[in-house]
Amino acid sequence: MDTVDISRLKSGEVNLGTSIMAVQFKDGVIIGADSRTTTGSYIANRVTDKLTHVHDRVYCCRSGSAADTQAVADIVHYYLQMYTQQFGSPPAVHTAAALFQKICYENKDALSAGIIVAGWDKEVGPSVYNIPLGGGLFRQPWAIGGSGSTYVYGYCDATYQEGWGKEECVNFVKNTLALAMSRDGSSGGVIRMCVITEEGVERLFIPGDQLPRFWEGKEVIGQDSATKSTYEAVPIDVEV
Repeated sequence: MDTVDISRLKSGEVNLGTSIMAVQFKDGVIIGADSRTTTGSYIANRVTDKLTHVHDRVYCCRSGSAADTQAVADIVHYYLQMYTQQFGSPPAVHTAAALFQKICYENKDALSAGIIVAGWDKEVGPSVYNIPLGGGLFRQPWAIGGSGSTYVYGYCDATYQEGWGKEECVNFVKNTLALAMSRDGSSGGVIRMCVITEEGVERLFIPGDQLPRFWEGKEVIGQDSATKSTYEAVPIDVEV
């Protein structure tokens, strides 16, 4: 049986590029993402919202194909609404994550979707689930994904500590995403975050000009910052 050539069908597709993240703390979870959407090297949208509501206390972070992840999120949202109507109570976060996993795994040859599901429910409390390409399902205290995540795994491993409160986790997400955005050409724009607790959902927004700044190197390696450059522009004679 012939297989679908994904690379051919999806060339130039609208891509979320992406740096996404979720962290669990005692009272809830914090999710965050950059806002850059690309088609190849062209930035199609610089203020995309990659944090998608699927139920009252359950959100997902989307990376991969914009069309694929929007379609999967819409399907899961529909099923969770049906679940609430049928059983009379909100679904657990694991229920939402299992639905995402089922759809992504059963269509793994046709989809480009890496998703992080996070939220709060009365059975477990806060929880974070990572669903990478291929349709696995892993519960983790923190999860990162997207093209920018490869630059910050070491930072996350060295920085994260169990027992953090809300403020520490907000700063952790903010700094991690800022570092990923500074290195990854497919990530950028602004940082959007959601704090999901039993009380509700709080949206946080960090404009591009207020992102945390880190070491960015010198213009000339080894040059003293106090010393001005000795290189000057030399006029060139142009024949008319």
